Amino acid sequence: MEESAIHNIYLFSDATGETAERVMRAVLSQFRYADIKLHRFNQLRSREEMLRSVEAVTANPGLIICTLVNRDLALFLQNETERRGLEMIDLLGPILYKCSEMLGLPPQQEPGLLYEINAEYHKRVEAVNFTVKQDDGQELRYLYRADIVLVGASRTSKTPLSMYLAHKGFKVANIPLVKGIDPPKELFEIEQNRVVGLLIDAKRLVELRTARLLQLQQSPRSRYSNYDEIFDELICCKQLYRRNPQWLVIDVTHKSVEESAGDIIKKLTNLGLA
Repeated sequence: MEESAIHNIYLFSDATGETAERVMRAVLSQFRYADIKLHRFNQLRSREEMLRSVEAVTANPGLIICTLVNRDLALFLQNETERRGLEMIDLLGPILYKCSEMLGLPPQQEPGLLYEINAEYHKRVEAVNFTVKQDDGQELRYLYRADIVLVGASRTSKTPLSMYLAHKGFKVANIPLVKGIDPPKELFEIEQNRVVGLLIDAKRLVELRTARLLQLQQSPRSRYSNYDEIFDELICCKQLYRRNPQWLVIDVTHKSVEESAGDIIKKLTNLGLA
């Protein structure tokens, strides 16, 4: 039986070439029995690099698939392939022109922007994973890796604030402050201007803790939600914050999670830490 011929497909990109490869992998899944070989030519940023790549295709012809955001290079490639009798499909050109026409804006033509977006996405995923593991004083051995460390009494929005900041790309740890129990020593071994102390009005904290106990179907009349106990807890927190003047202090009483996060990011940015 005669062997089937190998079909070459060449992926030309001025960035990583991942976009072209993913598209072609999706297409080729419909031709699973065909003998096709993909060749990737990426980071093509000059005419000289483009010519060398075209010459490689000329020596062993096949279909060229390109994702070139630089339209001058794309036009140069088109002219070269036509001159040599090669076939080329431009994946981005028609879409870029149509979006430019619809939006009334020229494309930025900066290779690698998609890679930067993906890198930012992976950064956020890594931050979220870290933050989940560091919730409520866990994994203190990795506390030094945190971009931000939140401390405060129970029910002062430490966890939701941590997760919101994590989705902004910050690795966040949070540590509960309990009256009569010293904070962990690891808290004082890290960069202190990354620690944020949370404050809240005592009456508001009574409301939050009472609601939490009812949610758990527990009696709302306990030391946990007692006003005097909470007032003493918050005094202890304030005393701790005063002893550590490098810490940022945020009052979350009348603020949403978004507002509190905005204050923290702004203060860290002013310190050159965000």
